[in-house]
Amino acid sequence: MYDYMLGGKDNYAVDRQAIDQLTAHIPAAVPLARANRAFLQRAVRHLADAGVRQFLDLGSGLPTQGNVHEIAREACPDAKVVYVDHDPVVAAHARALLEEEGRVAFVEADLLRPADVLAEVDGFLDLDEPVAVLLVSILHFVQEDPGPMVKVLREAVAPGSHLVLTHAVSGLTGDDREEAAKDVYRGSSTGGATGRTLTEITAFFGDFEPVEPGLVPVGQWRPDTPVLVGDGSLPDYLYAGAARKP
Repeated sequence: MYDYMLGGKDNYAVDRQAIDQLTAHIPAAVPLARANRAFLQRAVRHLADAGVRQFLDLGSGLPTQGNVHEIAREACPDAKVVYVDHDPVVAAHARALLEEEGRVAFVEADLLRPADVLAEVDGFLDLDEPVAVLLVSILHFVQEDPGPMVKVLREAVAPGSHLVLTHAVSGLTGDDREEAAKDVYRGSSTGGATGRTLTEITAFFGDFEPVEPGLVPVGQWRPDTPVLVGDGSLPDYLYAGAARKP
């Protein structure tokens, strides 16, 4: 579904049908998906420029359309990237896409079992060195409280590591569009989507130090071009942020 919104070719008719239903209720869904990917690219570029050499992309989906490893290598050719997803179809396609890549791995694992994920990636990634943990547009698909899972990840990584995330914010549409969007995702492999408040989203960072400008609408996090005052082209449904472990 995400690949289709990004204009990719690795998707099925059922994915396209679901997104067409979603955009009937929320026309900004596709622009937001592309803004989300643009944020991921900006965040990876920023962290690579800052010296981070390891990236753990959790709930990655298909690593396509502006991959993390491609962006990281622009700044650091020796960057290491691990993609993690629990969907076996995604796993099969991802391994095919990445089979000729070096210093890149795909792990089929459940991010709700963070200790298992960390055990799988340890050795490929050096957890004693800084790691960028990417939870981009994934936590709102976790129905239970993901706070304990994120805490395990925060505690496991070395000082200098970063947590990067985007998350849908609840209660901003003011009508039935939010529930209609949830219905679309309930019929997908994600099992549903859950928006959370800004306070709840901020709590995922724990005691990590926010990277400027903090938690903001996804298009406003270190944009490549200045955001014009009053530019309402993107609704504030999706927030983005990054924070550093002291």
